[in-house]
Amino acid sequence: MIQGYLFMDSTTQTFQHHKLSVKLWPPSQGTRLMLVERMTKNLTMPSILSRKYGLLSKEEAEGDAKQIEESAFAVANQNYEKEPDGDGSSAVQIYAKESSKLMLEVIKRGPIAKVDGEQMMAENAAPANQTIFDISGGRRAFIEEEEAEDLLGPLREPRNSYTRICFSNRSFGFGAARVAVPILMSIKDQLTELDLSDFVAGRPEAEALEVMNMFSSALEGCQLRYLNLSNNALGEKGVRAFGALMKSQNNLEELYLMNDGISEEAAQAICELIPSTEKLKILHFHNNMTGDEGAVSIADIVKRSPMLEDFQCSSTRVGSEGGVALAEALATCTHLKKLDLRDNMFGVEAGVALSKALAAFPDLTEVYLSYLNLEDEGAEALAVALKESAPSLEVLDLAGNDITANAATSLAACIAAKQFLTKLNLAENELKDEGALLIGKSLVEGHGQLTEVDLSVNSIRIAGARLVAQVAVIKPGFKMLNINGNFISDEGIDEVKDIFKQCPDMLGPLDENDPEGEDNDEDADDEDELESKLKGMKIKQEE
Repeated sequence: MIQGYLFMDSTTQTFQHHKLSVKLWPPSQGTRLMLVERMTKNLTMPSILSRKYGLLSKEEAEGDAKQIEESAFAVANQNYEKEPDGDGSSAVQIYAKESSKLMLEVIKRGPIAKVDGEQMMAENAAPANQTIFDISGGRRAFIEEEEAEDLLGPLREPRNSYTRICFSNRSFGFGAARVAVPILMSIKDQLTELDLSDFVAGRPEAEALEVMNMFSSALEGCQLRYLNLSNNALGEKGVRAFGALMKSQNNLEELYLMNDGISEEAAQAICELIPSTEKLKILHFHNNMTGDEGAVSIADIVKRSPMLEDFQCSSTRVGSEGGVALAEALATCTHLKKLDLRDNMFGVEAGVALSKALAAFPDLTEVYLSYLNLEDEGAEALAVALKESAPSLEVLDLAGNDITANAATSLAACIAAKQFLTKLNLAENELKDEGALLIGKSLVEGHGQLTEVDLSVNSIRIAGARLVAQVAVIKPGFKMLNINGNFISDEGIDEVKDIFKQCPDMLGPLDENDPEGEDNDEDADDEDELESKLKGMKIKQEE
């Protein structure tokens, strides 16, 4: 969770004849303060866990973050003092792991409630226990009338404080729906979050649609901030079955419609039914069959969502026309932090259109643009645009886009400028050694938060693999380098494994590497020339 939040001053790094000499411990005071700051940010950020355990205030999160850091530092320093002659790498790993463990404990503990001037843990406070009603645990199963009577009993309790209901993973038929409807009508005015994902699985279409209608009518008028209707094979009929509920929503902040069979017609229905998205912050449409025309309707929703922070429209069969429409709509979302458009058929034109919108996203921290057929032209346009925007970018995913070494210079310049980067995915491209060396060089200075790099399936040989391995292994908190599926010689494999001999878990498998790969023998003589040519090169970074 937080192992990538540690920093190391670039002045402690030196690069000499394929070996890097570093001093990793103790971290500077600035590094320690930065870790506290980033933990505070994560403790106050809404998530699945915070919905379950409660969200900490900034004041409380700051206090917890300081205590976590001090405790983790003490444990790591004690380890270092036992090995004063070491490079401190084990202390750094302990520091990161201990911080991550303690942070998770704080999140699961939840916020501390104050009662009559004294503090009490949230899990001991009766109101906090009564806010979430969740029957999604256990095996996926049908729920019939008799079981529903018992299972939904707590919702009948007078003056209960349930504001969040999750019926996911339990399939409601007519009988169970008849039990649920009067209960939902009695408490709908207090509900703020509703999860009906996967709640009619396995039912005949007519029964499923009728159950959706019953729930929708019962809940009409409730004012939700969170609505999840994923995994229900809705299609247009299902979307319209939820029409009464959707039409009454004016305060939605999160809307999830994933794996719902959202076609062109269904997307248009959603656009028509939801009256207001002015407060919408999260919108997810993953794994649907929306297509270009459907994407135009989704783009209309996006245009009406000025507060959007997290947008996912991945695996939705969107081509160039729909991609351009989405890109132009996204340009109005100046608060965007996470963008996921993976696995569509955008092509170069949509990639270039998206690059023009990136300047509007100063707060962007995660961008997932893999398998979009961007090619060099689209990838370069995006890299150039990202270099000048998104100063706090943490995740960059451009896998599977037919990117060659020709675009690597622009990519490397972008990566060098992104000093908060934690994950870099350039898998399944055609970067080869020249591109890998450029990418490796761009990561040498700084990048103290880097935890994962994926350069698998890129026709990389020994020179590129060696440099990337040498750079990755010294990053504090680094967790995984994937260079599988390349053309690294047996000698190169041994050399890479030797680089990671003190931390073998940080190196991914190499079982799909092909030492006799395409053009390997012919190009082997060029390895030293490539490395020599790039050895003294520096990636220019913005001041």
